[in-house]
Amino acid sequence: MTTTQDGPETAPAVRATPAQIAQIKQRAAILSVMATILLTAAKIVGATISGSLALLTDALQGLVDVGSTLFTWFAVRASDKPADDEHHYGHGKVEALAALVETAILFTLAGAILWEAGNRLWTNVIAHVEVTPLVIGVLVLSMIVDAIRWRSLTKVAKETGSEALAAEATHFSADFVGSTLVLVGLIGVWYGIERADTAAAFAIAAYTAFSAYRLARRVLDTLMDTAPEGMSEKLREIARGVPGVVGVNWLRVRPTGGRVHGEIGISVSRTLPLDRVVAIKAQLGEALVKVEPDAEITITADPVQVDDETALERVLLIALKLKIPVHHVTVHSIGDKLSVSLDMEVDQSLPLGEAHEIATRLESAIRAEFGGETEVETHIEPMETGQPAGHNAAWETVEDIGKALAGEAAKLSGPIHDIHSVRVRQTAKGLVVNYHCRVDPGLNVAAVHDAVDAIERAVRIARPQVCRLVSHAEPAVPAGAN
Repeated sequence: MTTTQDGPETAPAVRATPAQIAQIKQRAAILSVMATILLTAAKIVGATISGSLALLTDALQGLVDVGSTLFTWFAVRASDKPADDEHHYGHGKVEALAALVETAILFTLAGAILWEAGNRLWTNVIAHVEVTPLVIGVLVLSMIVDAIRWRSLTKVAKETGSEALAAEATHFSADFVGSTLVLVGLIGVWYGIERADTAAAFAIAAYTAFSAYRLARRVLDTLMDTAPEGMSEKLREIARGVPGVVGVNWLRVRPTGGRVHGEIGISVSRTLPLDRVVAIKAQLGEALVKVEPDAEITITADPVQVDDETALERVLLIALKLKIPVHHVTVHSIGDKLSVSLDMEVDQSLPLGEAHEIATRLESAIRAEFGGETEVETHIEPMETGQPAGHNAAWETVEDIGKALAGEAAKLSGPIHDIHSVRVRQTAKGLVVNYHCRVDPGLNVAAVHDAVDAIERAVRIARPQVCRLVSHAEPAVPAGAN
């Protein structure tokens, strides 16, 4: 825990692992089985003693609950199995199927209760109901246990996203309301209202059917892959806010056993390098996980042409797609026609005929991009594809080249100064020189390049053994700065 001026700052809550979630769900299911068995046994005893239809109905519902709760336990265990070759998204839908079965059981039970209660009213049968302290005690105990299990199962179902446990929580809520109605009916009988017990049975059936209806809607949404409410809009908004994302092409999400699986397709500029696209996808993935930790979203990036894409970027992209190295690309307009000229590098050992075919392919691709009237000129340059051997030149040579660079910079009186980090390598083709220099940081790149080129030309004239000069210009440090 960290402390700030405003007081202690608590560490963020640690999310449970899938294994921990599975244990929580299974423990909740087992406790539900035990509670259901004990309550059902107590209600059967109470119904036998009192002769109450409402309490008998509640007890019969408990018997059904025992079976459905055991079914829930097996469903929870099955749904926690990891994905395999046949079930790529895991086994989460097992819980939804279990909840659907429980829904059918609730509807069946409600129908049976209505039938029996209606039959008693139709035949004008008034059953003797005996209200005893034992029966009242059983009902009160049942209500307390049902309320506790209802609350705890609802909490676990929300935390784990378990459809089966949500259905079980609905069962216990129906049991709680049912026990309450039975108690009301028995109190009515106690005060001489003979039909109160039958009326309570009707009320229990109605509430059970209503609970089953609500559960059925939620379960069917899961089985029909209905996207969680508001999630699509939220994920789209997050994706649009990630730098580099041009737009969201499509989004599909669906709930699966407490988790959300989905795919999102985004548009990115086609001029971006692959590593930048990968970074954008990673950043988007992190942003999605922050708002939806239980979501598993696959991200697909589609390259598109953006409005602010320059002609130069488009030419470089064409060359990149064709895997043709180019440099010194010049793009300018001549009237209503575009003119493109560039240097193209090919293997130095390649016959001219093959090199010309490569140039023609590149020129055709550029004309296809900008129009057939586009003027394209390519200069073919040899590219050294191997790695020629070399070694460090003698110290005297390094010192001589360094002095030559510094001397030419001083002669030209240009912006280049402080020649340092001079390295000279001897190769079969001559000396390869690398050096650093300092320049006014406010000078533009074109001016710096011209100044460096002037020095390099002068050095190569004075030292013809130098075949390559590579300079690295650094911003000059202002006087007095550390």
